[in-house]
Amino acid sequence: MLVLRLLLVIGVIAVAVSLAVYLLSGDKRYLRFSWQLIKFTGVLLFVAAVIMAMGRIILF
Repeated sequence: MLVLRLLLVIGVIAVAVSLAVYLLSGDKRYLRFSWQLIKFTGVLLFVAAVIMAMGRIILF
């Protein structure tokens, strides 16, 4: 669980920084980058959760 929380916090910080840079610069690349971060952070969190759940199921 600690790993999932750490990944989530790092992902949220990265998205917040990229959105802040977009608001300051107005460059669309940072908005696209933040959307990619949201997608890939979600996929990474899902994969990590599935692996942890499989580990718990196998142990029982």
